Amino acid sequence: MIHEYNDLMDKILQFFAGEQFQDEIRIAKRDFFDSSSIFDEGSSHFELRMAQFFDWYFFSRRLRGYECSPLEGALLPRELKYTPNEIEMINIMRRHKNCLFEYIKTKNGNLILRDLVADKKITVKESPFISGFAEDEIFQVRVIPIGDGYIFTRGFCFHPPEAKKYIYQEAKRHRKNPDLSVEALLLKLTKMRYKYEQYKHVTISQIYCHEKSP
Repeated sequence: MIHEYNDLMDKILQFFAGEQFQDEIRIAKRDFFDSSSIFDEGSSHFELRMAQFFDWYFFSRRLRGYECSPLEGALLPRELKYTPNEIEMINIMRRHKNCLFEYIKTKNGNLILRDLVADKKITVKESPFISGFAEDEIFQVRVIPIGDGYIFTRGFCFHPPEAKKYIYQEAKRHRKNPDLSVEALLLKLTKMRYKYEQYKHVTISQIYCHEKSP
């Protein structure tokens, strides 16, 4: 099932990231990666970063002229044709969650995770990653509700263990104040993760902090 959703996302992105949206893509990359991040196609992290970018672009980035994300505007272009099943899948994807997770355990082939902001456990099924998670590992990714569980999208961002204290504090702060934007928090944490890779001479406490990062 997860492959069907990935294929549908790719179909929609072929239009919204196509030739007529190249200026939009350029501006979106600038906003997502910003001038302080290294955008190196030869980097070992390149494919993962692009997966993170296109998840953000697809699910959250408001397009000029549409005033909505590609997902929210997926049914608008006449050029895009869908089957009834694909339309149902689009409506399901619109109920996605962008979450900050802590790994708890693997049970019966499913992942048990804690949503740190909501402080709730969820079950992820059909995960492409079953083994390899460290105990209490913190990462962010979007999930799509399927039945009594969820499936992952492709844009994972794993945070270093040394950043755990700061991330816990931020999750608690956003949990207590529903007016704060979780989407903005997760974008900020993604950029901090990039800077952690870039600034090897800087301590992690100087990057994952409330002060302006280098």
